[in-house]
Amino acid sequence: MIGSLKGGSGKSTVTFNLAVWLALADVDVAVVDADPQATLSDVLQVRSEEGYKPMVPRLAADALKDIDQLREHDQLLIDVGTASMDNLKRSLGIADRILVPVPPSQADIWSTQRFLRFVAANAGDRDVEVLGFINRGDTHHAIRESDEAAAALVSLPGIKYLKPRLAQRTAYRRSFSEGLAVFELQPRSKGAAEWNAVAAALYPDLLG
Repeated sequence: MIGSLKGGSGKSTVTFNLAVWLALADVDVAVVDADPQATLSDVLQVRSEEGYKPMVPRLAADALKDIDQLREHDQLLIDVGTASMDNLKRSLGIADRILVPVPPSQADIWSTQRFLRFVAANAGDRDVEVLGFINRGDTHHAIRESDEAAAALVSLPGIKYLKPRLAQRTAYRRSFSEGLAVFELQPRSKGAAEWNAVAAALYPDLLG
């Protein structure tokens, strides 16, 4: 599950890039767009219309009620936020792992703290791994807000900090609008290198 309580954290962009990366690694992956804003569905439609391969199957949000359907795939990615609290709670009830993109601001750190409490209250007795990383970080070395947010994220209980981070780059917005992952549009770019580092931290077994 890729989720948080705060909008604008980049959940759909992360979900899309991760889904394409897994598909390129020959993983049987599908996505659930559980956010009524349907941004993930929009980018997958663009990808389909442009004929880009591989395509990633998209399941309707109602699939969250059908465990058998979800288990038809080896990996399932759920893009969800607070626009549908029902979908968010259902996702928490089935997710094995939660990935939280955290933009570098104090407001996002506070939101992440609230989200961790929400997870603890709604995940039941299951042992759910929660991972967080800095998304849309600073690109200028003189700006320290990303480092400060990372330090705060490390100190939060109930979340494992992932060191690789994604910066605020136009390559992510441009590739997303064209229905491509950043590493497809610009395979040798800084954005692609950042993404590959995040994906490797999430799925080291695929690279061994």
